[in-house]
Amino acid sequence: MGPAAAVTLEEIMKRTLCLILSALMIVTLLAACGGSAPAAASSAAAAESGSQPAADASSAAAGDNNKLIVGLDDQFPPMGFRNDKNEIVGFDVELAQTVGKRLGMEVVLTPIDWTTKELELNGGKVNVLWNGLTITDERKESMLMSPAYLANAQVIVVQKDSDIHSLKDLAGKVVGLQDTSSADDAYAQCSAFGTESQLVKAADNVSLFNDLKIGRIDAVVIDKVFADYYITENGEGKLRTLDDQLADEEYGIAFKKGNTELADKVLTELAAMVKDGTAAEISKKWFGEDRVIFKYSK
Repeated sequence: MGPAAAVTLEEIMKRTLCLILSALMIVTLLAACGGSAPAAASSAAAAESGSQPAADASSAAAGDNNKLIVGLDDQFPPMGFRNDKNEIVGFDVELAQTVGKRLGMEVVLTPIDWTTKELELNGGKVNVLWNGLTITDERKESMLMSPAYLANAQVIVVQKDSDIHSLKDLAGKVVGLQDTSSADDAYAQCSAFGTESQLVKAADNVSLFNDLKIGRIDAVVIDKVFADYYITENGEGKLRTLDDQLADEEYGIAFKKGNTELADKVLTELAAMVKDGTAAEISKKWFGEDRVIFKYSK
């Protein structure tokens, strides 16, 4: 009986060991399956929601390199504005569209809140700001700015029969300008600043001119290119520009810091347009003369 019992015990131990090994294998297989299942579920959920995994997102981002997404203020004639058909047109718009066409890029015109333009650019909503953007040291710090392509100045526009003839006459008057614009900066540094009875800051320039024409405000501080165009088109005989200019400025094109590849493509093509006369033709269409001053080299 003793040898038989010993054999039986040995068999029991072997069977127990086999069961333990089998259980371990099953646990390992289940763990492996459990690890892959959430990934598969995650991919299915992503597909259903329209989002893509990281690899696909990279591919999509690469595809966006063929888009020129232009951030603009669509109420800033003649640089970028809506015509009577609600189409976005203008000097800068036509320049950008021509550059895009010659580069084989899709141009996406994207109206933005101009007071948050740096955030829109750096946040990726647009990849270029091209709409009468004045070059300043501050903007050079926060964005990749191009060389100047157009000269400008800040001027003051009043009603034709206004008693305002110089900066000192702004004392006690209601003055309007676009919020966070170069007009805002220029007026803050001029001798008349602080003497006005009220300083009105609006989101766009068209509303300021409408208020000026009906007498709600007495003077508008504005870009000269805008003033010249607007007075010719909408206010001839009703509005005039003071001889005093607040600041001479230059317009530039802004890209996100570090986006040198896109900047070089666009600016090289714009330089080619200057050389072959295309830029001059667009300028003459909108200003009656060639005002383009752009020069670029790597």
